[in-house]
Amino acid sequence: MKIRANGIDLEVEDSGTAFDAQGRPRPVVLLIMGLGMQLIAWPPALVQALLDAGYRVVRFDNRDAGLSQHLDALGKPGVLWAGLKYRLGWRIRPPYSLLDMAQDALGVLDALGIDRAHVVGASMGGMVAQRLALLVPARVLSLASVMSSSSARGLPGPSPEVTRVLMSRPAGKGLDAAIDHSVRVFKAIASPGFPMSDAEWRALVGTAARRSLHPDGILRQMVAVLADRSRADELARLINIPTLVVHGKADPLVPFACAEDTARRIPGAHLAGIDGMGHDLPPGVVERLLALLIPHLVAANPTTPAFQHEPS
Repeated sequence: MKIRANGIDLEVEDSGTAFDAQGRPRPVVLLIMGLGMQLIAWPPALVQALLDAGYRVVRFDNRDAGLSQHLDALGKPGVLWAGLKYRLGWRIRPPYSLLDMAQDALGVLDALGIDRAHVVGASMGGMVAQRLALLVPARVLSLASVMSSSSARGLPGPSPEVTRVLMSRPAGKGLDAAIDHSVRVFKAIASPGFPMSDAEWRALVGTAARRSLHPDGILRQMVAVLADRSRADELARLINIPTLVVHGKADPLVPFACAEDTARRIPGAHLAGIDGMGHDLPPGVVERLLALLIPHLVAANPTTPAFQHEPS
């Protein structure tokens, strides 16, 4: 469904009822996806497990992605120039900021009448989740930052092999070429301990590409990530928000050191590394993530414990 939030149109998927059979409000989990990714990138098994544990699950397409509003009027940014400015420590003026994207997420909660939520963000979505917690800490029951970063200067970046793939372009024009290129990118950052077949990758990428293909939006999101420099020092303010930091120990895009830095900066944060996990969410990783995430959610909201999902 489309909702109006923070002045733009966002595509939202609200799964699960607001109340259980006894009339108790279900605790809400807000899922925020990463760079250029859509709400359908959250694995169905993860969403279903949260529903079965008694949670109401809210997902949305970030601005400039999926079926949410595309902000092409803001122009196509120069990512290489922004990257050079980042390395030199110069100021970057993005078309919009991660704070704007956090305000989008807040607008989703407001539009759905949700007072407080557990917030889970993956990759760039983890950065937006951190921004949301800094913006309105009273609205965040708990924070889970998955394969993400504080964006502190000096942290390691992608491996040279991954950088080469990321900087490459599709071999041709059209949907098939875009899918081929996306498969190469995702395989380059995938979990070595939990491999997926080419057919599985093509099915996932193809479904997303047919739903929405908007490369200029990815560029604008990327510049927003590069421009968000102050967040690392601000994370120390997240004193009373239970925080889980989950990261793959084999992540070639956002190395594990980034997770260690994030957990160090957030008071009381719990760091959990997953062996063999890269920068994706294949089935084996989802199982291990859920084993960490659901106890984290229950512990963070003991007055509204998770309960068994009633059969429909």
